[in-house]
Amino acid sequence: MTQELPPQMQLMQMLFGLTASRAIGVAAELCIADRLKDGPKSTEELAGQAGVHARSLYRVLRACASIGVFTEDNENRFSLTPLAEPLLSDVPGSLRAFAVMFTTDWQYQTWADLPYSVKTGKPAFDEVFGMPMFEYFWTNPKVGKEFNEAMTSNSAFTSEAVLNSYDFSTTTKVVDVGGGHGFLLASLLKKYPHLKGILFEVPVIAEEAKSLMDAYGVGDRCERINGDFAESVPAGGDIYILKHIIHDWNDEQCVTILANCRKAMAPGGKLLVVEMVLPEGNEPSIGKFLDLQMLLFLPGCERTEAEYRTLFEKAGLEVSRVLPTPSPFSIIEGISR
Repeated sequence: MTQELPPQMQLMQMLFGLTASRAIGVAAELCIADRLKDGPKSTEELAGQAGVHARSLYRVLRACASIGVFTEDNENRFSLTPLAEPLLSDVPGSLRAFAVMFTTDWQYQTWADLPYSVKTGKPAFDEVFGMPMFEYFWTNPKVGKEFNEAMTSNSAFTSEAVLNSYDFSTTTKVVDVGGGHGFLLASLLKKYPHLKGILFEVPVIAEEAKSLMDAYGVGDRCERINGDFAESVPAGGDIYILKHIIHDWNDEQCVTILANCRKAMAPGGKLLVVEMVLPEGNEPSIGKFLDLQMLLFLPGCERTEAEYRTLFEKAGLEVSRVLPTPSPFSIIEGISR
């Protein structure tokens, strides 16, 4: 029987979580998983390919291997493990871009000012960088690119969970509100050939989505419309999807967005909100830490089922069901009241 560690050691391991995260992020940035795709390699070989110091890289990979991300053999060569495979660039649901983005300097600079957000209730990002996060991305293209690539990789993971958990076979038209580069909508249209879709986004992102739609062979069934969901959304859809949108905004803003979707729905239409739904009480949930991320970076938050029901009610909607998915995210289905 494995003896449980004393509380001091358990807490020490939690505190060192920062170091594990950063080590994984550096391995992702150096594309170590991609370099190991064809088999084991020595640190010297990996360091030569990546253009870094061999002994220092070894220390990073040794630390990663100690928690199951990569493994080291008797010849001091490293190989992929199941935990390292999501760091491959070309696998479905790849987390490589997310690992890079989540452990960058601007993330750590913002997290360092968590006390500011706790004291004021305001995003520390705005205080650290002098402007809201999305404005910062527009003025710093490299950072914006890191964020967009991370969200695209995360979207692939979430989209698969949505497709496997909700039946769209009786739907005619789907409106993906704030659908980013359109990965979810493209996947939906490909799976359901009878569907038509609308991607509703700001002009720059909507234009970038065209190549993805064409690559999926669904461009002729997807209309791209520019606009601001805080003002209105396109009318006439059977299903409206808000994936990773609501958690970005405060309650008042959320009610406006939800109400705009309700007004635009076809009779009998439904609204699907895809977010992490926080469990009550002391139940563990990654969403409770994502909620701190939202506290630091945006005016939004993660919410419990009860809190979502309240938002829907204020927007003239009723939560008809909450569907878990094979991911941390749930589908909150709403209908007009």
